[in-house]
Amino acid sequence: MSLFFPSRERRAAFTEPPIPRPSQSASSFASVSLSHAEASLQKVAVWSATDLIASLVSTLPLDVYEGTGTGRRELAVPVVLRDPSGDGYGVGDWLNQYLMSMLLRGNAYGRVAAQDRLGHPTQIVLYHPDEVQGWRDTRDGLPRWRVCGETVPAAEMWHQRAYTVPGRLLGLSPVAHHATTIGLGIAAAKFGVQWFEDGAHPSGLLTNDAPLDAAQARTAKERFMAALRGVREPVVLGQGWKYQQIQVAPEESQFLETQKYTSAECARIYGPGMAEILGYETGGSMTYANVEQRSLDLLTYTLDRWLVRTERAFTALLPAGQYVKINRAALARTDLLTRYRAHAIALRNRFKVPNEVRDVEDLSAVAWGDEPLPLGPAPGTDTGN
Repeated sequence: MSLFFPSRERRAAFTEPPIPRPSQSASSFASVSLSHAEASLQKVAVWSATDLIASLVSTLPLDVYEGTGTGRRELAVPVVLRDPSGDGYGVGDWLNQYLMSMLLRGNAYGRVAAQDRLGHPTQIVLYHPDEVQGWRDTRDGLPRWRVCGETVPAAEMWHQRAYTVPGRLLGLSPVAHHATTIGLGIAAAKFGVQWFEDGAHPSGLLTNDAPLDAAQARTAKERFMAALRGVREPVVLGQGWKYQQIQVAPEESQFLETQKYTSAECARIYGPGMAEILGYETGGSMTYANVEQRSLDLLTYTLDRWLVRTERAFTALLPAGQYVKINRAALARTDLLTRYRAHAIALRNRFKVPNEVRDVEDLSAVAWGDEPLPLGPAPGTDTGN
């Protein structure tokens, strides 16, 4: 038994969902419940981070290949990768659902609804992650599944996980494990709304040195409020009355520091540098150089792991020898001059042909563009003549 991972627990017969989701007590902060996956999206930073990752990955083009090196050959994309659910919404919509499930709950579940004659899935219908219960049977160690309380055969279940730990069938839920931080941010926003809507503090004080009973105080208040509403005439208070307005600093009334802190922390759940990419850093300045670097950091430290996971999940659906590659070049777009210089290097070193470059720039192919350019100095190069 290690210090961090105790020996695998011995489970009795299944009675409660063993899925590691947040309980009501563990996931509530100031009456904020995160017992459902979508509840965490009330926090803008969580929405922004998950939407950025899911949207970018789901819009990148994917290709299918077989072989490597000079023997690599591009294949037609099969139907399971064009419209995995078969509902007509396409692979982009399916990928967005898949990634949101992984990002919020650490698991994605689906049912294999159709197969080809060789047994390869041709249709996978995704489940909402909170509707699925999964555990390993203590008798044979095999996974067991229930969806909305009904048993689903393991052969029909499609499961992908992230944030894994040894000895667990299911991945960890980021929302469950960071419920306090996310809940604090949502609670601060709700309290700010209540501050203004319900009057967490009085807007001013109307005082008089003379003693007043309840009826007199109520009458004075009503007359004062009636004079303020609907007209822009001066208010005459009379003898002995004083009005003092209560000023509240914006930092106190809007809880800016709390919201900044929780926003940055929630963004960092989904990768290093995500807070800076989404604009939650403090004390920094935006320049062209660091904007371009942040785009590369986004790909390197945050998106690439989700791209690799997606490639592996899709490759597992294909026949042996075939594999999926997602085109990352679409995320590495630079300014026009830098891009053209990169094209020139590629053409000069003959690892690209003109039509490949023209395709990147959304230009039509030319008849002479399928062969490498002849060796020699690049156009515009000073040869000394």
